[in-house]
This record gives sequence, C-alpha cells and structure tokens, in this order.
Amino acid sequence: MTKKIILDCDPGHDDAVAIMLAASSKEIDILGITCVGGNSGLNNTVNNALKVCTLIERTDIKVYSGANKPIHYELFTAEYVHGKTGLDKKGDPIIVDTNYKPQEKHAIDFIVETCKSSTEKIYLCPTGPLTNIALSLKKDPSIKENIKEIVFMGGAAMCLGNTTPSAEFNIYVDPHAANIVLESGIPLTMMGLDVTHQVNVNSKIIKSMNENKNKSSKFFGELMEFYTIFHKELYETEETPLHDPCVIAYLLDPSIFSGKEVNVRVEENSELTRGETVVDWLGVTKRPVNCFVMNEANDEKFFQLLKAKLSLLP
Repeated sequence: MTKKIILDCDPGHDDAVAIMLAASSKEIDILGITCVGGNSGLNNTVNNALKVCTLIERTDIKVYSGANKPIHYELFTAEYVHGKTGLDKKGDPIIVDTNYKPQEKHAIDFIVETCKSSTEKIYLCPTGPLTNIALSLKKDPSIKENIKEIVFMGGAAMCLGNTTPSAEFNIYVDPHAANIVLESGIPLTMMGLDVTHQVNVNSKIIKSMNENKNKSSKFFGELMEFYTIFHKELYETEETPLHDPCVIAYLLDPSIFSGKEVNVRVEENSELTRGETVVDWLGVTKRPVNCFVMNEANDEKFFQLLKAKLSLLP
C-alpha cells in the first residue's frame, strides 16, 4: 500500500537525497514538500527544494514555505556545512523554471488542511528542525488523529552531538518544537545520529552511484563531494554520514534499522546542553515511552536501496 507523506525539510545536501529517494519510490506518494529555516535561511531552503525537484523532473511536486525561525530562538543555520546557498556544489547550476514557484499557502496551513482532509492517515517526515510540525500541532491539535506516524531525523541517543557535545543540529535549532512533537502522543520514530553515523558516504559509494549513468546519480556525487568537506575536517575521516535519507529508507524498508521504544525529552534552555535528547534507554525514570529510537542500521542494505532507487530517476 502506498504511503502518503508530507516531507518537511530544510535542503541541505542530505535533504536533497531524501527528496530524490522519496520521489523515485512508487511506494510513496509525496503530498507536498514543506520547507523550514534550518540548514540555511528559509528563502534558500525553499529554492533548494525547487532546484532538486527541477533536476529530477518532478515539478509536479508542490513546495510550501513555512517557519523562518524557531519558536523561541533566533535561527542558527548550518551554512558552515552546506555553503551559502544551503546546497553549494561544483558543476552546472540548476535553473528553476519560472513557472515552478512555491505555493502561496503557508506550509503550516497545508499540513493542517491536508491532515484533516485526507481519507487515509499520513506520515509526516521531518528532516529539519521540527518547527513546522510543532506549530501545525499547536494550531489544530485534532490533526494528530489523522497522522499515522512522525518519522523524524534528529537527536542523539547514546552518542555525541554534532552541533554541541550534547546536541544534534535539528533538535538544537528548535528544542521547544521537538518537545511539542515528543509530547503529542502521536507514534514517533527517531532516526538520530546513532544510526545516521552508521550510514556513511565515501568515494566508493559515490563511484557506485555513478554507475547508474543518469543525471540524478551524477547530482548525488556532486552534492556529496561538497558535503563531505566539513565532515572530513571535523571527524578526520574519509566517510560522511548521510542523515536525512534514513527517514525515507525506513518507510521503504524498516528492516534496515532496529531500535527500542523509550522515553525521550529535550533540554530546552540550558546554555550547556540546549537541544540534548535525553533518551531513557534503560527506563530508569519510569517515564512512559513516547518514541521508537533507532540505534542500529545496515549500511549495505541502505546503499543497495538508494542506488536502485536513484537509477529510476532521470
């Protein structure tokens, strides 16, 4: 059965790959792409979503502009990873057709109206800060009745953060939004750094993708060549974690990942640990479970899936 999804993102190199993976899969029906300020400012993330859909020849996918800053903090971006545009790369620029524009409707209104009107339950797939999702739930809490699951990329259960020693980027940017989602009662699956750091791109993977000999796979290589620069310096490695596509891969093949139902809460205000996902792996607090936290990934199965799916694109 086709899974109806709203892909909420902040493209971003790895978000771009998540869009490609979802768009290539007949098992997934993308109802819309909603954008949020995160990896770059909102204007850039919206434009980058349009660029990716243009390149893969899916300008039928509607793109919506959402929150430009977190609920309580000013926006902190990751342009030090993704470049000034949020999607810097070598090679030819992507020219978006003048007729392909963001929708006039705000992303939050789109999420609320789509959840309320859908005849079947929807998967929300956030790969950026959770601001749009949280504000949608605040605007109309009744939409949770029609959300099948929220599968989000964010957090760090039992590993170091990538933005501060204790916090992963998406949760750090808007910790208040993360807590609204975690306290919503909706089925949640967290694809945090524990699993995304087990799914790493290297020169061998890029070469393998190029064997597809299509422009989308070539685009993947161009994206990764820029995206890996930061990670090579920070982690002193030749491998780079491919975070956001894990959300879509999970929807396509849950057997790639494994984890555990636990309680997760987020530190909102501490100067030292803002954005830390406090994951009660051992159940010591006796707080009720609210999230399925993934902690293991099969990278071989993941990249086999990604290569096969990218080969279906132009």
